[in-house]
Amino acid sequence: MQRTLIDGTKPFWAPALAMLCAMAVAGCVTTETHNKTLAELEASKKTSAQLQQQLTGLQKNLDQESTQRVAAEQQAASLAKEREALEARSGQLTNELGNVRGQNKDLEQKLSSGNASAKEEITKLQKQAADLETDTARLAKEREQLRQEQSQLAATLEQERLAKLAKEEEVARLTRTQEELSKSLQDEIAKGNITIQQVQDRLTINMVDRVLFDSGQAQVKPAGVEVLTQVGDVLNKVTDKQIRIEGHTDNVPISSKLQSRYKTNWELSTARATVVVRHLIDRGGVDRQHISAVGYADTHPLASNDSEVGRSSNRRIEIVLYPKDLKEIAGQVKASTAAPK
Repeated sequence: MQRTLIDGTKPFWAPALAMLCAMAVAGCVTTETHNKTLAELEASKKTSAQLQQQLTGLQKNLDQESTQRVAAEQQAASLAKEREALEARSGQLTNELGNVRGQNKDLEQKLSSGNASAKEEITKLQKQAADLETDTARLAKEREQLRQEQSQLAATLEQERLAKLAKEEEVARLTRTQEELSKSLQDEIAKGNITIQQVQDRLTINMVDRVLFDSGQAQVKPAGVEVLTQVGDVLNKVTDKQIRIEGHTDNVPISSKLQSRYKTNWELSTARATVVVRHLIDRGGVDRQHISAVGYADTHPLASNDSEVGRSSNRRIEIVLYPKDLKEIAGQVKASTAAPK
């Protein structure tokens, strides 16, 4: 009787067992042979047990490999499905790519056909841009010119404003001066010997010659000294005006007895004006830088010299207050308005 293993091979102990059986049948087995045979049989059993264990381990490995193979087959089936889906998607993408290429080709054709008109439009826009840049530069230049003109106009207006303020202030001060003179000389004004006239920024004090001088003389008489003293008390306060003392005569020539001193009315009118200036400076305290003297003889008559009344009016001393340089006055006004209150 022969036995086989699972894998179809015969066990290595099968020949020993067959021999033992044959010897038992023949009845010619010795003790030594018997023992040897038993030992071999025992060894064969151990070897069989070891092989059985190995066989069991191999069976487990085989089962594991079978399980892994099933999982791999399932994974392969899943991958196959995914591949089929990818192939289907690839076909769709191929179709879409073809459509896109067709659309791109159409666009290229349209672009090619419209390129000429587009270039013309670009050229037109570039020209418009250049024109706009030119206009912008011109407007910027005009704006700068307008800004400069506006700045100049503002400066001019400011100067005019300051000049106007200076003028107004000057007229106001001149009015106060007239009021003081009128009050101080009210007696002579009442007699008609002195008149005071203000026209804008000019003040004129007209004195007939008999108030200050005797006929043909250039020395101030005592009554005239008192009058000039009163005038000096007012004029020495005036610092914003130029003061001009004018000597005037009628057209009657200087008498022969006076010609040794005053050859003509020019010398007489100038001498009288100079004497008044000296008196106002020396006794009235008027600043010499603000006062001057001039003789006009008979060249500036107030009335006709055909009558004694007219000639009497023409023989006079005029004290004229007139503006100094308005720029200087405007600067003073600007300084006063800019000063902190």
